[in-house]
Amino acid sequence: MHIEIVTPARAGSTAGNRITAERWAKILKDLGHRVSIVQKYGRSSADMLVVLHARRSHSSIARFRQHHSNTPIVLALTGTDIYRDIHRSARARKSLELADRIIVLQPHALRYLTAGERKKARVIYQSVERFRRQNKSSLGEHFDVCVIGHLRSVKDPFRAAMAARRLPRSSRIRINQVGGALSENMKRRALREMQINKRYRWLGELPRAGALRVTAQSRLCVNSSRIEGGANVLSESIVAGVPVLASRIDGNVGVLGEDYPALFRYGDTGELRDLILRAETDVKFLNDLYKRTKKLAPLFNPTREERAWARLLAELL
Repeated sequence: MHIEIVTPARAGSTAGNRITAERWAKILKDLGHRVSIVQKYGRSSADMLVVLHARRSHSSIARFRQHHSNTPIVLALTGTDIYRDIHRSARARKSLELADRIIVLQPHALRYLTAGERKKARVIYQSVERFRRQNKSSLGEHFDVCVIGHLRSVKDPFRAAMAARRLPRSSRIRINQVGGALSENMKRRALREMQINKRYRWLGELPRAGALRVTAQSRLCVNSSRIEGGANVLSESIVAGVPVLASRIDGNVGVLGEDYPALFRYGDTGELRDLILRAETDVKFLNDLYKRTKKLAPLFNPTREERAWARLLAELL
């Protein structure tokens, strides 16, 4: 059958929603279907619509339902959907109502849905194809920590850089930030940070392969976001064998677990600084993070995600 995927992210974008859409397209093609990705639904004769973003893609959902009253709609909720838009946007609420199935990327997201919506919801973890890991014992003189993602306020992108300013002079920590600046203010701040912070490097926007390479060459990855639906960067870091230091928000805790020992209060520079320094200096703590990372990796196996999609299609068809 023909499945159309709608994502607001343009072709060629390195935004998480676009990466997710392209991965799902590959999975659905491997399951034997014809798949197209568009930014908005037009009037195609698709046999199923898969939509990312309840509010931003609402017009596509409404138009598709108007033209296809009984054809399945699968709505994937983003972080801004779950933690903001479905609580204040009538368009997002209507999208939930029109959808036949709802996808969330980690189980904590289910808490924000009504009982009726939870019956339609399915958890599908974002998988990552295995890629070459680095031998952590041969990574050079620096203790590299990566921050991956576009520079925008919801990601709190400079929290790791600010934490690094407070490290002792003996520390070998270096922060490598990957991601395009989505505003001139963010660009100026990144450039200024490089001037005043010898531990910080902004590498700008890189192709996905380049960002994965930076991740694999790191000792740690920091996700300091205020809102996450279930970040690609978490699954990519875990599959690369790189422990994550993450803000204690539902989108991160839902992936890493309530007992994960490297969570910090959102916006708490001092707590993040202490975690970074502990990971650098406490071998037992770092090894524990490596063990936990290894245990989490099977969640993001591509076969697991493909089977989840196969079950979902079987339910609808």
